[in-house]
Amino acid sequence: MQVWLSLLSESLQLAVRELTVNRLRTLLSLLGIAIGIFCVIAILSAVDSMEKNLREGVGKLGDNVVYVNKFPWGLEEGQTEYPWWKYWNRPHATYEEMRQLQHLLTTASAVAISIWEDGFTVQHGSNTLRDVTVNGVSHDFQDIFEINLQEGRYFTAAESASGAAVAILGANVAAQLFNGPQSPLGATIDLLGSRVTVIGVFRKEGKNIVNISNDDLIMVPYFLLTRRIRVDGMSVEPSLIAEARNGVSIQELKDDLRNAMRAIRRLPPRREDNFALNQISIIGNQITSLFGLLQVVAVIIGGFALLVGGFGIANIMFVTVRERTNQIGIKKALGAKNAFILTEFLLEAVILCLLGGLIGLLLVLLVMQALSATVGFDLLLSLRNVLRGLLIAGGIGIVAGIVPALTAARMDPVAAIRFK
Repeated sequence: MQVWLSLLSESLQLAVRELTVNRLRTLLSLLGIAIGIFCVIAILSAVDSMEKNLREGVGKLGDNVVYVNKFPWGLEEGQTEYPWWKYWNRPHATYEEMRQLQHLLTTASAVAISIWEDGFTVQHGSNTLRDVTVNGVSHDFQDIFEINLQEGRYFTAAESASGAAVAILGANVAAQLFNGPQSPLGATIDLLGSRVTVIGVFRKEGKNIVNISNDDLIMVPYFLLTRRIRVDGMSVEPSLIAEARNGVSIQELKDDLRNAMRAIRRLPPRREDNFALNQISIIGNQITSLFGLLQVVAVIIGGFALLVGGFGIANIMFVTVRERTNQIGIKKALGAKNAFILTEFLLEAVILCLLGGLIGLLLVLLVMQALSATVGFDLLLSLRNVLRGLLIAGGIGIVAGIVPALTAARMDPVAAIRFK
């Protein structure tokens, strides 16, 4: 054990000596590995960060929730193409259907209806915001999704039923309309052609890729919004939302929903559904496929850079073996085994690659921190990707160093000592 520790220590010293004596040659070799590790780990880290952010954003739609829409969110079973023309003529969901589902469903803890509509202008005093998203919801929306308020309250049942002119502002909307120290609660804003009273402000959530956040929207009662816009199921389409009871699977809820919707719409047994039942797993599967492909692309792109870096390390190791041929001969003459010589040069190649890998990982960390401030959400270098980078660098060191190390180990000691 002591011999191998001595070998490791000597290899470290030799590697450091290579770095200091042949600075330019070593720097160019390390740069190749560093760029390769940077390419692979930077892309993998970016993909992982975006996937995490996307899943968190999509996760806000609810893991135990089923949406009833005209259009499915993806290809249905047995489909090879998306027949949008067939879905286009389907009837849209209605408030009355929501009320009937509330009575018919035994597997749902709550049923609500929601409309998201963009492009509204809202004003308070001299402050005006354009292209604001307004979310019109029924009262049971709060029983399905967590309403995190910084201040204020949610709509009362009476306000929801009557479509009262009240609203809950997203954190960014409130900050831009009320840019002073005063609380927006009780103030009025001009929205939907009415004077609307602010009764609450959402807690700030931060950005995500899919922009599923309450920060930039205004939530109002469903009937307040539908009195101001035309719900035609084409440009404006409501969604029915059902949440499964505790202990009820999504599939049980979907089966119950399908039977209830077919009964409500009086569909004969042989006629196909004229509605779609959507759930988060559909988007989740699409996310998995998309980012799996991106990771393959990352490996291919980074692989070319690593190939160049590996050739650089192999080249420097061949030169190192040539420069230390006399030393190799002396060591073998003094009794050094082939395995000892092989391990010495192989360790040196691995150490050089690990140094290049560490440089690449440091570059990734710096770039991720800079980009996080630019894109508005966190891009993180995870421990898994750090270990990936070090394992890849170590693997490149073994592959690039094995032939030079074997060449050194197989040298004849007499010929090596006489080498000039």
